[in-house]
Amino acid sequence: MQMLFIDESGTSPAPDKASKDPWFVLGGVIIPDDFWHRVKSDLEAIKRKFSITGEIKWRFFAPQKKGAKPHSLDHLSGLEKESLRTDLYAILRKYKSIKTIAVVTDTAYAYHQSYINTPDDLYWYTYKQIAERFQYYLQDISRISGQKINGIIVCDHRAPKDDQRLQELHSKLLLGHHNAYSSYSHLIEGLFIAPSHFSVGIQFADLVAGAVLRKFKANDDRFYQKIADTFRKSDYGKVEGYGLVQFPKKEG
Repeated sequence: MQMLFIDESGTSPAPDKASKDPWFVLGGVIIPDDFWHRVKSDLEAIKRKFSITGEIKWRFFAPQKKGAKPHSLDHLSGLEKESLRTDLYAILRKYKSIKTIAVVTDTAYAYHQSYINTPDDLYWYTYKQIAERFQYYLQDISRISGQKINGIIVCDHRAPKDDQRLQELHSKLLLGHHNAYSSYSHLIEGLFIAPSHFSVGIQFADLVAGAVLRKFKANDDRFYQKIADTFRKSDYGKVEGYGLVQFPKKEG
């Protein structure tokens, strides 16, 4: 069993706000079920090393503003935070069976598509891209192993109505509805929703999404390069379109 954990970075904006939020990212980490306990143990060891209680989020690595709400990393210096982030990314590189996927949506360009009119549409079609790549990955490893490998998807929770809507649309994908051009025969059950502070995988997905957003938004790939080798690739080593997807696809 393969588990895809997904979290977002950036904002899925309304059409009139797209110019202010030009990039929206969904980052994903694929962890085989028999590796999950190892990853959990590694994360717990790092948290003990840095005396961290509570969840780890990408935004916690930013300098603490005066009067800001306390969080799990606010006792660390800037150098300690960088050391922590390096150790966390090393966990993803440690196991070759762990893969990452990210979808980067150009929000302004997305709203030029006839089928994207609302923030919900934008989120959904970004999600659809990452679900498709997960299905393709499951097909690939099933072909290599000679047996069918199934997977489940776990997302960070949002507002209750947003979560319910996404679960409904995910279900339609599995049933072959909602303009599903791909077969999702390797995905089982519905979409699982979990608060990030309860999920090891979602905390790592958040770190992937943050690194990718930084690469596109700030033209800073320092953090992306720490996990570049973990992204899903084609048989010829191509990452673009396989593990790192830009949406909508631009012609020419």
